[in-house]
Amino acid sequence: MKNVHVSVCTGTACYLLGAAHLLTLEEILDPITAEHVEFSGAHCLGLCGREELGKPPFAKVNDHVIADATLNKLLDKVREELGLETV
Repeated sequence: MKNVHVSVCTGTACYLLGAAHLLTLEEILDPITAEHVEFSGAHCLGLCGREELGKPPFAKVNDHVIADATLNKLLDKVREELGLETV
């Protein structure tokens, strides 16, 4: 199984609009999945000014930008990138 990198924007706008909650992703991953996920907070991903991408909070799973990010969206993308079934 390959590794997946998750980066959550913790810039002011993203943080206030829900990124703080996204930082709990590590806590809800099952142990096998967690082994293959590299997780980090990013001071700012610089995506808020790009309206075509959507609204904050933003996160990236590998090179895929997730706008209006939720834990479910992140989990689904992580599972997809790992080749696991999504719930």
